[in-house]
Order: sequence, then structure tokens, then C-alpha cells
Amino acid sequence: MSTVDYTREISVIEGQPPLREIDEVISKPLETKPDKKFYMAISVTLTMLLIGGIALGLSFYYGTGLWGNNNPVGWGLPIVNFVFWVGIGHAGTLISAILFLFRQKWRTGIARFAEGMTIFAVMTAGIFPLIHVGRPWLAGYLIPYPNQHSLWVNFTSPLLWDVFAVSTYFAVSFIFWYVGLIPDFAALRERTTNKIKKVIYSIGSLGWRNSNRHWQHYEMVYLILAGFATPLVLSVHTIVSFDFAISILPGWHTTIFPPYFVAGAVFSGFAMVQNVLIFIRKIFNYEHIITLKTLENMNKIILLTGSMVGYAYAMEFFIAWYSGVQPEQFTFLNRAFGPYAWAYWIMVSCNVISPQLFWFKKIRTTIPVMFVIAVFVNVGMWFERFVIVVTSLSRDYLPSSWAYFTPTLTDFGILIGSFGLFFTLLLIFTKTLPVVSIAEVKAVVDGSQPSHKDH
Repeated sequence: MSTVDYTREISVIEGQPPLREIDEVISKPLETKPDKKFYMAISVTLTMLLIGGIALGLSFYYGTGLWGNNNPVGWGLPIVNFVFWVGIGHAGTLISAILFLFRQKWRTGIARFAEGMTIFAVMTAGIFPLIHVGRPWLAGYLIPYPNQHSLWVNFTSPLLWDVFAVSTYFAVSFIFWYVGLIPDFAALRERTTNKIKKVIYSIGSLGWRNSNRHWQHYEMVYLILAGFATPLVLSVHTIVSFDFAISILPGWHTTIFPPYFVAGAVFSGFAMVQNVLIFIRKIFNYEHIITLKTLENMNKIILLTGSMVGYAYAMEFFIAWYSGVQPEQFTFLNRAFGPYAWAYWIMVSCNVISPQLFWFKKIRTTIPVMFVIAVFVNVGMWFERFVIVVTSLSRDYLPSSWAYFTPTLTDFGILIGSFGLFFTLLLIFTKTLPVVSIAEVKAVVDGSQPSHKDH
């Protein structure tokens, strides 16, 4: 009679590579010069960034009249882009912190990259509140500190809540990301023969000696930071949703926004991580580290959060009908059948219908198909923010102030520039720091941990 060893855990690293090979594979992009493909990619992203810089420069010189904003739609694409990029920044902390607390080993291959993506997405999102201030050189007054002008911030303003929420989220995420890098800095310090790199890695490693005491302190700090960062995933986008929910405008004044925004943020964030990781694993030969099973698990979370977003869409219509408030009912019917119906149905098709294909294992495990679906998700989530902002503002309580919002080339230039900044930072990250955690991948290789099965 055969027996099954239930004490043996299934490894998330394919092929069971030796530990030295893991060091070499993950460190190789940092130790080799950039190739032609890298220069081609960064030239494209820098061109996009230049387009955004020109659009911003023209906006500062001529004013926001270059944007498509009109009398009812005082918030145009910049606020849409802000909410979109803050949402993209949520997946990193979710993947790394929450999955770490739940001891999900499949996170190890993607956590470092997702954490870095969080940093860059929040940096990109931070540009847009500065633009909204009107005079970015006076943005320092958003921080409450005593000054000789006797100026004090308005604590009832959602703009200020965003400053506190996003800055706190960025600070904790950056510390969490850096703490995870400390053992890898030490490993790179021992590998490199370049004197300048050795000095940089020595400073970054903070004197790490790989001792038992260092590992105990590291794991305790990492656990505390993970526990501290987890509620931030829920709180930050909840605060962002308050930008809308505390108003009395039909379509915004609803209590479903906080959980709805959080689910949408995780939804779009995971889709962006999946899109970029498909390229990363192919370019750097990480197929045995970022496995197909890992991508499948991410697709399952995209399916789950996409279903939650679809449920929220349905509940919005139900609540508007059940309330009996005519302006609310009109707002949601106007979204689906009014002048912006094209944007609404793009949103529904990309966010509700396309993720349901992940119910089929064949689709969940086919890379070209999952990539296209994740692209649709990101397109749909951008349109979701567009629908929320524009359709509600363009049709308010006063029909005399109704107007159609049309974005301009300057609006789209700023949007293109934000993607250029994000992807430029990602490309620089891939050539300067390990995009996969060396220490965590070693920890989940089969045989690296004692099983104690005889006890």
C-alpha cells in the first residue's frame, strides 16, 4: 500500500535550481550592460515622458484653458489620472504585505517588483494633485506647519486628506520595500568587483552580516511593517473615494464608494503587475522563478476583484432605483444611455465581461490571452474613473449648466507623459536593483527549510 508524504510542501520554484544559480540568474541584469532592446524601450518611454513634459510646460505657461475643462466639469482628466495611478499602486502592497501575512509562498517571485511598482505609481499619481493646486510652487502650504503667514490648512478638504493618505502610504511602502532589499544588497556586495558598486551596496546593506541575530531582527521588522502596511491598502483608496462620496452630487453621494474603490484599485493593480511581469520573466529568463502557476494565481485574484467590481456596478443601479430619488436615477440611466454611453459600455465590457474568461483554466494559463485581458482591465479601469468623474459633473442638478466634456491634446499629452514616467522608472529599476528578492526565493526552494517530518 503506497503512502503519500503530506508533510512535503510543493515548491513554487520550478526545476529546483541550486542556490548559487539563483544568485547568478537574478543578479545577471545588474552585472551586464544594457542591450539594444533596453535602449529601444527606454527611448520610447523617454519620448512619452517628453510629450508629457511639453504638455505640462504649456499648461503652466498658458494656463489650464488648454485642458478640456469647462464650467460643470471642473475636474477633467488630471483627477481621472490621479485616481487611476493611486489604484495601480495598491497591488504592490497587497501582493507583498497581505500575502506575506497569509504565508502565500507564490508571492516571492513577484513581491519585489510589485513593491517597486507601488513606489513608482504613487510618485506618478503625486504629480496630479500638484497640478490641481494651480501653483505647484506653493504646494508646501498643503502640509500643516506653523509659518509666519499665519496660514493653516483646511482639514475639511478631501485634497488635504489625500496629502496625508498618499504621503503616509508612500513612506510606509518605501520603507517596506527598502527593508526587503537589505539582504539582497549584502548578497550583491559580496558578488560585485566594481569598487563604486561595492561602496553603494555596502551602504545599502546597513552592515548586514547574514548572522542569525540579523535575520531575527529582519523578520520581526518585516512582519511589523507588513502588518502596518496592510490596513493602508484599505485606507488610502477609501480616503481617495471620499473625494467624491462626501459631496451631494448625484452619482457620487453613495456609501458604496469606499469598498468599491478598494476592489477596483486591487483589480487594476494586479492587471498592471501581470502585464509587466510577463515581459520581465521572458526578457530576464525568470520563467522558473515567476512561474505560470504564479500568473494563474494572479489571474484568479483579477477574476475575484473583477466580479466584486461588477457587483458594485449592479448595486449602484439598484440603490439609485430603490432610493426613489429622481436625480440619482437619472444619473445612472444617463451613464448607460446618455451622451457618454460609449465610455460606460467600454468600462463594463473591459471590467465585467472580459475577466470572466478567467473561469476557464486554459485561458488562465495561456500567456498571450491573459495579457490581452489584463490590458482590457487597465483600459476599463481608466474609463471607470472617467465615467465617475465626467458623467456626474456634466449633468448636475441644474440643466442650464449642462455641457459636454471633450479632452484636448494637452490632456492626452499629460496622460501619455504619466505612462512615460512610470515605465521609465520601471526600466531603470530593472537595471539597478534586483527585481526579484534573492533571499525570499532561496527560502522557498525545496529543501531550504527544515521539514521536521520525523518529529
